[in-house]
Amino acid sequence: MAKPVKHFGTWRIRWVDAHAVRHSETYLDHATALRKLREHEHKTEEIKLGRRIEVAVHKTVNELCDYWIENKVPQKRSGNDDKCIIRKHLRPRFGRLRLQDITVEHGDRYIVENAHLDPKTIANHLTLFLSMLNRARDLRWIESVPPIKKPKVRFISQDYRWLRTDDEIKRLLLAAKEEGEAVYIFYAAAIYTGMRAGEIAALRWDDISFETRLITVQRSFDGPTKSADVRYVPILDPLLPILRTWKIRHPGTLVFTSEAGTMYQPSSQIFQEILHRVLNAAELKPVQFKKRMAPYITFHGFRHSFASHWVMNGGDIFKLKEILGHKSIQMTMRYSHLQPKKFIEDYDRLGTEAPGQTAAEVVDLKKASG
Repeated sequence: MAKPVKHFGTWRIRWVDAHAVRHSETYLDHATALRKLREHEHKTEEIKLGRRIEVAVHKTVNELCDYWIENKVPQKRSGNDDKCIIRKHLRPRFGRLRLQDITVEHGDRYIVENAHLDPKTIANHLTLFLSMLNRARDLRWIESVPPIKKPKVRFISQDYRWLRTDDEIKRLLLAAKEEGEAVYIFYAAAIYTGMRAGEIAALRWDDISFETRLITVQRSFDGPTKSADVRYVPILDPLLPILRTWKIRHPGTLVFTSEAGTMYQPSSQIFQEILHRVLNAAELKPVQFKKRMAPYITFHGFRHSFASHWVMNGGDIFKLKEILGHKSIQMTMRYSHLQPKKFIEDYDRLGTEAPGQTAAEVVDLKKASG
């Protein structure tokens, strides 16, 4: 049985793999060298006996990045985001490493080294990296994926912008109507359905059933929806007469089109420039957001507005999950704090009176705190 041998102050091990190829490694101490040698020998024996699948041990993160960009990015709506994250962050940090050498420690270091970034941004980077590592495992480039932990992202209500009152919705839609009927109906559809920008832009009249009062959401700007699933959105009372009238005035294939009669694109003015004019006309001024001044709301904020008002008006949170197309209820639960009378049944759960105090007593909080 092979043993480690001394080699210029270190311990060298040698073994022959399942393909009769010789290998060698060196370690600082005898115990580690011996343990690694036995691991290699055991692994080789299991591969020979067919008990273990052999992996491509010399594959690097750079090779995985190339594979991902060539084979996965074209299938994703967020493909350009993936390419940007890979180019700016993952390749520079991990590219030269062998996949089998990636450990939990690398993930922890990445979080520390990028502490200047928003935790949500770091979490997005590591989410992509873990997806890529899972694909490497499927390709048999690594045996297992290290349990890299993403930073916890604390959600607070100020993390998104939305139209907080019925009056704000009214002001915005009236200002949109002054901008033009098409703008008014487009924004109304966004506010009263919670659909994403691309989903509204790609909406066809065939997707709308006035009989069942359902909208079939099955496509976006240039392909499937974000989750690649089909879902159904109810046509709520405020939107129903608006869409019926619009169908008569704007027949064709697409529900909404640009002045040229084509589908709106992500760069179309209706998502930014026109929205800014409408916000100004509605006197919805820029606000402080994440240490900078920003528009009162973005187009995506209409989706947040729909979800928030749904919950505020007693709508079921699980129905909301289906309407928004969230993969998990955790995504939808960020709106749960808006539920009306959420704790009304709990006020007397620990009793109605504290010891030593009668029901008639009133405590002056200012004096008590002084």
